[in-house]
Amino acid sequence: MLEDLTRRSAADDTAGHATDVQGPPVRMPRSGFRNRLLIIQPTYRLSPEGPLYKTKRRSLVGLTLPYLAALTPADWDVTLLDEQVQDIDFDAAVDLVAITTWTINSLRAYEISARFRDRGIPVIMGGPHTYFHSDEAGAHCDAVGIGEAEHIWVRMLEDAAAGRLQTIYRANELHDLVGLPMPRYDLSKLGGLRSLRTYAVQNSRGCPFKCEFCSERFYVGTRYRYRPAEEVVEEIKATGAKSIFFADSMFAGKKQMAMELMEALIPLKIRWSTLWTTYLCIDDEFMDLAARSGLLHVNMGMESVDQETLGNMNKNFNKVENYDAILGGLRRRGISYSLNFVFGFEGEKPTVFENTLRFLNHQKVPVAYFYILGPHKGTPLYDRMRAEGKVIDAMEMVRGPGIHCSITPPYCTPEEMEARVRKMYRDFYNLPSMLKRLPLPVTKANIASWVLNVSQRRMAQAANESKQFDWL
Repeated sequence: MLEDLTRRSAADDTAGHATDVQGPPVRMPRSGFRNRLLIIQPTYRLSPEGPLYKTKRRSLVGLTLPYLAALTPADWDVTLLDEQVQDIDFDAAVDLVAITTWTINSLRAYEISARFRDRGIPVIMGGPHTYFHSDEAGAHCDAVGIGEAEHIWVRMLEDAAAGRLQTIYRANELHDLVGLPMPRYDLSKLGGLRSLRTYAVQNSRGCPFKCEFCSERFYVGTRYRYRPAEEVVEEIKATGAKSIFFADSMFAGKKQMAMELMEALIPLKIRWSTLWTTYLCIDDEFMDLAARSGLLHVNMGMESVDQETLGNMNKNFNKVENYDAILGGLRRRGISYSLNFVFGFEGEKPTVFENTLRFLNHQKVPVAYFYILGPHKGTPLYDRMRAEGKVIDAMEMVRGPGIHCSITPPYCTPEEMEARVRKMYRDFYNLPSMLKRLPLPVTKANIASWVLNVSQRRMAQAANESKQFDWL
């Protein structure tokens, strides 16, 4: 994610100066500082004492590292490092290290930071994790960035070079997303043919909805913003790719602007994927345009097949009565899709698992992901569940990958909840189920559905159950 954020009220979105700094400066000797910057995206450990999660390549080219490089002044020598596919040289000749951090890789981020700080190299840190855990992150680095990077990044670099780093940098404004710089993909070590990769492009920030369990609307901003369609198109052209993933919390938070962009995509003849909410799928005009513009796959948070449970989530805009029409329209247009489900809400019945599986098989849903409710720090749901004593381990919440229950479920033990969700994966991704649900892989959309099913099947069969089920 592009934002380096901490919790702020809605009033803070537009109040105050563009940047605030806090704390006494961290003094560092300026002599010998040559503006050599290493930006790291950490991987994570498969278990607390286990190995690092590593892969040979990424099929999806991430946006965070090349975008931070694009914001960096030209007089800096920038190196980008994605630890999932590259190894870190802890003896590298660098003057400053920047680490972008999610909660899942935060412990690894702290390990990396300690190694460089032991050499006397300052480390700055930002990302979604610092939004809710700025004090914790601040104990493991020299400066924490809070707020959208456009407002604080250059200031942090300048202060690091001058030996006057502050402990906290907070951006009090939201960027209007006009005139964003072109990501520096030339600095990424990608390998292979560019045309075969999928590139992440951001079209908007923010989310207009207020689902009780979701923390994302806080750290991407409570005000929905979108980029000019012509600038998004130019960025897509610059990637040279034929496959694009729009890395938005909600692609069509403003439907008319999304339709303007989709019209502009038609001449590009690309295939694209994204995330949006289910109600858009009952708008025939919108969906017909999406299909014409090259929509390959859409991921949607259906969350539950029970309307009462959806109400408890503050997600009543999902209507169970519309599910047939929603999924039928996707099938009719030949669009691959995946659905997300969350288990463990109050009021949910133990029959939810068999009901969900019956629904998925009846609808021949191509891809589904099953999650256990894990309320994120900062959300009203987290505060309420913790006050009720239903949060088991607040510090380890969403810290590790895989299927873990960190709450007290309403109808079973945490261990039973984990077992039931693992069984959902095994039952949904077994071979008989796949053969019944999936159409022949003769179109790109159908091939995409088969590829996702095969990858999830491998994870479901893996002996190491800490592996993460993740649609990306």
